[in-house]
This record gives sequence, C-alpha cells and structure tokens, in this order.
Amino acid sequence: MVPQTVNIIRDLRERLGVKLVTALAEDSVVTLDGRLQPYTYRRHELIEPDWRRFPGWREVTAAEWESAQWQRSHCVKNVRQLRSLMGDLLSEEFYADLERDQRERATMSMLLPPQMLNTMNVDSTEAFYADPVRRYMLPVFSDRRTDWPSHPFASRDSLHEAEMWAVEGLTHRYPTKVLAELLPTCPQYCGHCTRMDLVGNSTPQIDKHKFALKQPDRLEEMLAYLSRTPQVRDVVVSGGDVANMPWARLETFVDRLLDIDNIRDIRLATKALMGMPQHWLQDDVRAGVERLATKARERGAQLAIHTHVNAAQSMTPLVAKAAQALIEAGVRDVRNQGVLLRGVNTSVEQLLDLCFALQDNGVLPYYFYLCDMIPFSEHWRLSLAEAQRLQHGIMGYLPGFATPRIVCDVPYVGKRWVHQVADYDTERGISYWTKNYRTALEADDPEALERRYEYYDPIHLLPESGQAWWEDHAREAQGRDVGLAAASRAASEAIRDA
Repeated sequence: MVPQTVNIIRDLRERLGVKLVTALAEDSVVTLDGRLQPYTYRRHELIEPDWRRFPGWREVTAAEWESAQWQRSHCVKNVRQLRSLMGDLLSEEFYADLERDQRERATMSMLLPPQMLNTMNVDSTEAFYADPVRRYMLPVFSDRRTDWPSHPFASRDSLHEAEMWAVEGLTHRYPTKVLAELLPTCPQYCGHCTRMDLVGNSTPQIDKHKFALKQPDRLEEMLAYLSRTPQVRDVVVSGGDVANMPWARLETFVDRLLDIDNIRDIRLATKALMGMPQHWLQDDVRAGVERLATKARERGAQLAIHTHVNAAQSMTPLVAKAAQALIEAGVRDVRNQGVLLRGVNTSVEQLLDLCFALQDNGVLPYYFYLCDMIPFSEHWRLSLAEAQRLQHGIMGYLPGFATPRIVCDVPYVGKRWVHQVADYDTERGISYWTKNYRTALEADDPEALERRYEYYDPIHLLPESGQAWWEDHAREAQGRDVGLAAASRAASEAIRDA
C-alpha cells in the first residue's frame, strides 16, 4: 500500500472514528502507523495457572503438583470426581449435559490429569463451556450435532490401521515406516481419539477391542518383524501413550530397536508431554532418555519426541520445562502433531498463536491433521476447503522449517497435504486422492497407484443440494461402511490367528 493511500485512510479513520477493514483479508485492519497485517505476533509469557482456585485442590502444595505420582492418582475419571473438584464452580445443567454425553455419544471414557484441567477457564459455567481445551477433552452432549452427529462413512477404525497389522499392533502402511502400538492406554483420553477402536475403556457406545497377545509376546513379534524387514527404517512408538508404559520396559524396547541395523528414526509419541509433563521431568525418565539418545547418536540414528498440543493455553512453564529437559537429554527434536478441531484451533489467529507458543518454547510445529472420521465427531471436523484456507492463512509468519503442514489422513492412502487433492466435488463434499506407493494389502494390485480414494467433508457444511444428495444416499453409505469395518477387523484377526 503506497504512503499516500495510507495517509488518506488514516485521515478518514480519524474523521469517522471507525476501524476500516480492507478487502485483502477478513481480519486485516489498517493500524495507526499505516501497517497492514492480518495477524500480529506477540510473545506471551507462559503462565502456570493457580490450581488452588479449584475447591478440591485448595490445599495442594507445589511439591505435590509437580509430582507425577500425585498427578496420576488425582486424575478425574467420572462426573462424581469432577463435582468434588469443582465445588460450586459449574451449574447443574453442565453436569446433566456431560452425563448425557457419557451415556449416548462418548467414544472415549473420561480421564483428565490435573495438569490439563488446570489450563481450562473455570471463571463461570459459560467460560467453561467455551474453553478450547474443555471442548475436546471433556465433550458434552450439546457440543455434538443433532442433524449429522456421525458421517455415514464414519468408522471405529477409520484409517483401517488394524487391517494393515504386520503383526498384532504393528501397522505397516508406508513403505519405509511403521507404527508400533505398544499399549492401549494413555494418561489422558481425548474425545476425538483416532484409535478409539482400541484405546481406553469401553463406553456405552463403543465396546473396545482388546489385544489378543500378551504385551511381551507382541513386542517380541514386532522386533522380529522389523529385523527381517530391511526396507523399514522409521518406527513410531505409540499406543495409547508411551508415558503409560513403565520406563524400564519402554527403554528396553527402544534400546532393542536401536540394535536393528535398518532402523534409523525412532519417534516416541506422547500427549503426556503436555497433559502430564511431570512424568517426563522425573529423574529416571530423563536419565533413560539420555541413554537412548546417546546410543542413537553413536549409531547414526535419531530419536525424537512427538507430542499433541491443540491449544496455546496448554503451553505452560512446566510443559516448556519438560520439552527443554528432553532436548537437553539429547533427543533430535520435540515435535507437535495437532488436530484441527472446530472451536479449538480453527481460526488463523488461534493456529498461529499455538504455533508461536510451541516454537518459542522448544516444540516444533510439525503437522495439523484433519479430524478423522470416527463416530460422533462431526461437530469438530472441518471441510477440506476450510483446511486449505487455514494453510494459506498461516503461511509467511513462522520460519519455513516451523510452518506446520496441514494434512488429511486419507483411508488406505495416508497423510496428504490438503492441497494435494486430485479432485474435489464441493457440492457433495467428496475429495479424491491418489498415492504413489502400495501398502501390504496391495502388493499384487496393479491398479493401486491409479485408483482414486475418497474422503468426505461434514455434510452440514454442504450446500442444500449436497445435503439432499446425502439424505438420499446415507443408508447405502452406512451399509457399505459396516462391511468395510467388518472386513478390517476380520483381516487383523486372521493375521493374529496365523
């Protein structure tokens, strides 16, 4: 914008006493000194909120708060415990809303560490309802949609990971990478969990599947498979959450991974870095991470931590301290893989605030996923077009290496940047994707690299004509999905039984 134009606008602004919004971007405003930016970076001081504002924690000391054992033993697991903690901070209507969701919609059982609850706004019931962390960690019935609570193609194992198990719990989807699900529990349960098929306790809506083999046997089978499969170089060690595995057992498994010559990248996946940083600050854990990082470095491999932070307010001094401790222990990076969730982080400002909070405190913004198509998730999910606009909106502010890629995890395909879509029917909300590799399921399929795979926008975001089309075809879609889900589970069980 040329200086003369800036002066004219400034004069108009002074005379009219209004803020002039330009057509360059929805949130762009002309500032008093003539600068024009849709987003302004400000470094925010991290704050550990005072947990004593909760009636149930008024007597909790700092030493107790910083104890991993205290955090684990004081997690909130049900409505009764939440009432005891909150006292009169919340209305009865909220508890009724929560109880109904637990009965009729929840795919994950309630499990909230004190650290995570403490970042939520409890100034009033209204503030608690609006809180971004509450919206995805403690969903209530009124959050969910009533027109399309689930997409007709929603599935308990929406990415068909179990169908691609090489051995039980080891998903081999990409040519050079595998996902090792060591355990089916976490220190905290997210409402939108993509592995709700297996992870956590059963709910009235979802009877969780269980691993058939004992954990030591499963881990041995994983190590054996990786030893005889030299094309695999990258292992994501996950679950569940590795923070729930006794450290000695986890260290032994990772140490043995590092003995396999073809393994060059190991990523430990843990939301607990944010939800329970106290775990990663324990002396024995820090010392163990240092031993593993040293061994990795000596043999030319890399060890990294992947965490899952969705809202800027979740970055507190304790979280930053834990991230720094892991870096000092020698891990290659601490990286964040978030999920785009409506009402949590789906404006440009929310997403950039989060990315800067991460980047300024030792955590690399890495990926943001579209929320997967699990049951009862439509109130969280974005359309592909919204995700593309978000990717466009955050470009140019962060360093290039710290600008996260927004990705769609397409069933039977894998991660694809949202602009890699091959075709997009915006009326019906169907996007079409291709891939450049075969999974183990397609080893002999000559058409795998030419086939187009589908992903679906939330139906309530479509134009009326698109919504009407889905009204006519929903029953057909649901029938097909039931068949796919059954086939996926049967395939995994056949692998297990063999």
